[in-house]
Amino acid sequence: MGATLRRRELGVGEEEDGGKVQTQPSLPTQHSALSTQHLEKHSLPTQHSALSTQHSALREALSTQHLEKHSERGLELHTPSDIYETVERIGQRIIGLFGRHPEHNAAVLVRTNDQGLFVASELRRLYPKQIEIFDVGDRDRQSHVPREILSLLQFIERPHSPDNLKAALDVLLNRKLIPSQDLNALATAPETFLYPGPLDPPIRDLSRSARHLCRAMLRARMELPPYQLITFLALTLKYNQTELATADKLGDRIAIQAAGESSLFRIVEILTEIAQTEQFEPVDVESAAEDSPYTRPGQLTIITMHKAKGLDWDYVFLPFLQEQNLPGSLWVTPSAKFLGDYTLAEVARAQIRAFLHEKPLPSVALAWEQAEYLKTAEEFRLLYVAMTRAKRLLWMSAAKRAPFSWNLANLKRRNNLEEKRPCPVIPALKQKFPQAVVF
Repeated sequence: MGATLRRRELGVGEEEDGGKVQTQPSLPTQHSALSTQHLEKHSLPTQHSALSTQHSALREALSTQHLEKHSERGLELHTPSDIYETVERIGQRIIGLFGRHPEHNAAVLVRTNDQGLFVASELRRLYPKQIEIFDVGDRDRQSHVPREILSLLQFIERPHSPDNLKAALDVLLNRKLIPSQDLNALATAPETFLYPGPLDPPIRDLSRSARHLCRAMLRARMELPPYQLITFLALTLKYNQTELATADKLGDRIAIQAAGESSLFRIVEILTEIAQTEQFEPVDVESAAEDSPYTRPGQLTIITMHKAKGLDWDYVFLPFLQEQNLPGSLWVTPSAKFLGDYTLAEVARAQIRAFLHEKPLPSVALAWEQAEYLKTAEEFRLLYVAMTRAKRLLWMSAAKRAPFSWNLANLKRRNNLEEKRPCPVIPALKQKFPQAVVF
């Protein structure tokens, strides 16, 4: 155990021998990263067409070529007792690595923004002055664009809702398009604010610009097709060039995902998923610059796996790889249970896909099963992207105990944790690379 801890304190892929530091020999390369038998154990039935996609994505994520590359320099597989010990180990490893190589950089890649916020808050609590942290979610680069557009679209869809009106007014106020005022008073009675009757008291001059912008958005719903609303709203918010490019990319993403169903309800549904799960990489001119804020030397960047595409770091940490988080599973909300154990949107999407490929329409049960396969394949592809961001050290962990929900309100007490199964990739890697296992 002492030797293991000492090895962790040394440089990447190094061991101490008689007071000298020697390079750890690389792991065997003659075997594939994951045997066919193991793939079949963790894969889905081969008779389904979507299986090949998932199967190849999992094999790609565990490709020998990439992992052998990391095994020569540094591959560590951890199994902490809980998520708190996970962050503690990350902090200790970062301090040791940056102490020897301050010119290098590092990143923690997480699945959701809530996980990133937890890592950042814990690292700042444990190591307040020892680690320079750049929390991409906290800095909120261009990710405000999906949320702002979503708030305005929700208002356009349901203008009679006080909550929706208040959210839209908050966006306008934050963009400095309307003067500061009591927004709660305006949102209390949406009908009176938007279209007052002859007996209603006159609106204050301070609120006229707010009412004008809200009316313009409602009028746009009647005059423009739904797919043009995002562009209209981006111009209404007076976005700069980078923000406009992000809004255009967001509109293209929604159009592809909607698969021809361009109703306002469908657009709001897709945009809600994007804003909540951060499944969108905004256009960021700075990220393409030579001095990118994401990859500065001596800095630990906390970023989602989706946003990490196109970037790389010397040391990459992938925590919280529980089966619940990755690949996860499709979930049916209680309000949709009256349809059955499936969601209508996923079933319809699978049937539309079959129709476009000139294949027989699948039954409801088979369409739901195919949607599950496709989601799993997409998650494994995302994991592969995250794993290939590392240049010197790939650090992966699946804590034994993790929360059911990553809402920070549930993480204030450690007794909210429960036993979790690891992502299928973790035991496969441990079997292939036993030398990389750190207890």
